[in-house]
Amino acid sequence: MSDQPNPAPSLYAAREPIFPRRVKGPFRSLKWIIMIITLGIYYVMPWLRWDRGPELPDQAVLVDLANRRFFFFWIEIWPHEFYFVAGLLIMAGLGLFLFTSALGRVWCGYTCPQTVWTDLFILVERWIEGDRNARLRLHRQKKMDMRKMRLRLTKWVVWFLIALATGGAWVFYFTDAPTLAVDLVTGQAHPVAYTTMLILTATTFVFGGFAREQICIYACPWPRIQAAMMDEDTLTIGYREWRGEPRGKHRKGDGAENLGDCIDCMACVNVCPMGIDIRDGQQMACITCGLCIDACDDIMEKIGKPRGLVDYLALSDEPRERAGQKPRSVWAHVFRPRVILYTTLWSLVGVGLVFALFIRPEIEMTVAPVRNPTFVTLADGSIRNTYDVRLLNKHGEQRPFRITLTGPNDLRVQLEGTPYEAVDVPSSSTHLQRVYVIAPPSSDAAESERTEFRFWVEDLTNGDRAYNDTIFNGRTQ
Repeated sequence: MSDQPNPAPSLYAAREPIFPRRVKGPFRSLKWIIMIITLGIYYVMPWLRWDRGPELPDQAVLVDLANRRFFFFWIEIWPHEFYFVAGLLIMAGLGLFLFTSALGRVWCGYTCPQTVWTDLFILVERWIEGDRNARLRLHRQKKMDMRKMRLRLTKWVVWFLIALATGGAWVFYFTDAPTLAVDLVTGQAHPVAYTTMLILTATTFVFGGFAREQICIYACPWPRIQAAMMDEDTLTIGYREWRGEPRGKHRKGDGAENLGDCIDCMACVNVCPMGIDIRDGQQMACITCGLCIDACDDIMEKIGKPRGLVDYLALSDEPRERAGQKPRSVWAHVFRPRVILYTTLWSLVGVGLVFALFIRPEIEMTVAPVRNPTFVTLADGSIRNTYDVRLLNKHGEQRPFRITLTGPNDLRVQLEGTPYEAVDVPSSSTHLQRVYVIAPPSSDAAESERTEFRFWVEDLTNGDRAYNDTIFNGRTQ
């Protein structure tokens, strides 16, 4: 008997690589369609043209970091309009809650960037190395011969090109895409562009090619939050164990008449990109992509059994189905208080954003009174106040803006640097104009401590107007 102590058990379990098998079916087809649409939007959007005038690139979607603005076709979001971005983020969060409460983790299974790029990388891997069995044999092959090296290098090169295109597409959103593309190739682009591309290329290559399901299980917080969004009426992927158990191979003479519909073929496990067995019940790693449904339905058809052994189902329907009754309709699960509440909140935020978008003015002004000094007494006894007026021109061309005021009739406006009441404001920019307001010596405004009045700015091109209320300071009594 050895006196050596038993080694302590390891707390770390090495990752078992997952090689999903190819599958056909409606859910797989839906994932292909969503992949094409989402990747198409991401890669093509920076190249769509839109006239933005002489000062900006003619790009439909543009993030102008220098001036802290965002352009989306005809919509322009300025720094002081960040509430639009906040509203969109709130809508995204509510939409995630809505879909999760109704259909489980459909976002994770179909439109999450990690899922989309992992699907694309697995597709490339399958094209180059073959389907599941061929990839398993290659993985288990210890010797690195020429064939294995050739297949691996080919796969990694294609992965790298996809990752490079991903990083490149991202930086194109921040400046004129055609110009930046030439600068990137000729080495004249800003170092920030190359650094950003390098980081995104590396993360896409590693996350989509090697980490894959580990990002969803260990790095993403959503699997741990989803339980709060789901209840027993949520439609999510599950296994009808009351119909499938006890499972077996259905061989004649082996008591096949006492077995359930599941033949333990492992098809649902072999196609799962997360490597889980849905027959073990609800699991944090499940992204509800539906591939196990396609695989199981295909097997059920081949052995002459009804489809739906693995399907979208709700836990609340289990007692009914065990009793041989039909489950409630899909709409009964979808239209329930929680889902209706999320839908209502999501719609209200969306309507509010659209309303705010259509009522916002094309010109804006802000007024900041100069308080040091509060007022100045001129040689003739007149009282002068000074204001810094910031004018915002959202148009794509230079516009003349006229500044006037309404209030006591004896107040008059004088613009610094020009004898006129109008000033030219450059396109898609702000202009800071110092403005003097003067009251005659014996006027009420000059003798009163505070007099309210209103600044007006008018776009002389189309007649749009904006105003700002402020105070004129006179002599203290």
